[in-house]
Amino acid sequence: MSINIISFGSLTDITGSSLTMPVVQDTDSLISELKKMYPALAHKKILIALNTTMVQENTALKENDTVAILPPFSGG
Repeated sequence: MSINIISFGSLTDITGSSLTMPVVQDTDSLISELKKMYPALAHKKILIALNTTMVQENTALKENDTVAILPPFSGG
């Protein structure tokens, strides 16, 4: 059982463009695990999209979910 993670922007320099990892309980746990795996993420602000929908609060994860991690962005 696993989830797919894709990263964008400056986060790609740290994690690579995509990775797969075992399913964790929720998005907060995922970010915590990623920060353990990639210490350079420790002080980064990370936005999350779950299956193409932006999420702003802790959200449950399940097998085969796709999570995108993005740096903050602004319109222009």
